[in-house]
Amino acid sequence: MLLLNPVVIGVIVMCTLCLLRFNILLAILISALIAGVSANIDIITTINILIKGMQGNLETALTYILLGALAAAIAMSNLTAILIHYVSQLISKKTFWFVLTIAFVACFSQNLIPVNIAFIPILIPPLLALMNKMQIDRRAVACALTFGLKAPYVSASVGFGLIFHNILAKEISQNGLETNLSDISSVMWLGGVAMLIGLFLAIIYYRTPRSYEQSSMEAKELYDSNLDIKMSKKEWVLLIGVAIAFGVQLWSDSLPLGGLMGLIFMVAFGGIEYKKIDKVMENGLSMMAFIAFIMLVAAGFASVIRETGGIGELVEFATAISGGKFGGTIIMLAIGLLVTMGIGTSFGTIPIIAAFYVPLCISLEFSHAATILLIGIAAALGDAGSPASDSTLGPTSGLNADGQHNHIYDTCVPTFVFFNIPLLICGVVFAMFL
Repeated sequence: MLLLNPVVIGVIVMCTLCLLRFNILLAILISALIAGVSANIDIITTINILIKGMQGNLETALTYILLGALAAAIAMSNLTAILIHYVSQLISKKTFWFVLTIAFVACFSQNLIPVNIAFIPILIPPLLALMNKMQIDRRAVACALTFGLKAPYVSASVGFGLIFHNILAKEISQNGLETNLSDISSVMWLGGVAMLIGLFLAIIYYRTPRSYEQSSMEAKELYDSNLDIKMSKKEWVLLIGVAIAFGVQLWSDSLPLGGLMGLIFMVAFGGIEYKKIDKVMENGLSMMAFIAFIMLVAAGFASVIRETGGIGELVEFATAISGGKFGGTIIMLAIGLLVTMGIGTSFGTIPIIAAFYVPLCISLEFSHAATILLIGIAAALGDAGSPASDSTLGPTSGLNADGQHNHIYDTCVPTFVFFNIPLLICGVVFAMFL
């Protein structure tokens, strides 16, 4: 029975607890244990699988901590005030363009400078004061950031998108349908269009001004006309340190190494005072540690989900009751949504579902293009809106720097509604006509 499937049980329990405002870290842990036990895996084995699986996000967790320290160092300098000053001169009264600019900049993190979420804890916290002054609803900004983290890899074969599309082509080919990169690119842009529509709808829907508390320091940065906004040696060192962090990451393909090298440079050349190193690290930990631990536990939850064997049962269920193209499309996309919501990554979903979806699409006589779109969209569904995805945890890490942004109701729910629904509609409609 579908409702007894351990994947379904685990994901539903996790989402329900999160929506009830239960602590997300405990929600993921409890959901993992319930999923494991429902698959007849004893509780000790389940917890061991979870702990071992946490290794999968160790690099991401360390990255969050080091980037939090970089962000803390910037917050303790005049760079925050300088950034607010110049941005406010350009777009301080244009809410729509401000949010759209955030989305545009976020897109570069997936292709031009492929640093993924690394830019968020550095760029967004300094802009919160300006957002508060403009009374921008941060839910719109969360949607803009998630769009920038997700739409480029879904739609374009560049940067992280090249990795995503190559995985798609490889897995589809290995399961009986020869596919190359140009085949993927020729249809997956439709997913990007669907997400762009969702972004515009989100900005329009959240256009009503929303008030946030302004700290005394933020107010000083915004309203003190005597504030020195000139770049001193300290600010230049910090700026170069950030550039080094990103440059080392691009060279070494290691975000933790980049963050560490950036911090070392800042300390060595006076961007961070030696006596304030502990303070910087403490502030970085307070900003990012909780998000880092969520990422660790999320990786463990994904391991438990895989070990239950429930994903294969879900796909067999889809094969048995598809009853034609339309029904098969709905079921395949729904299962993709469930799987990705659980494991928190579209990239990891493709190998799981492709082995079953390719034969099913062939048996239902879907075209080559429709098969690619269905598998690509099924994998992409759920990355936005998942409490355990870096596409939602990243935006929250920046927008909640002052404790006024809820991960579930201000990031996960808005991104789920405005991106998953358009993607689902896109997958159903175009799969039927391609």
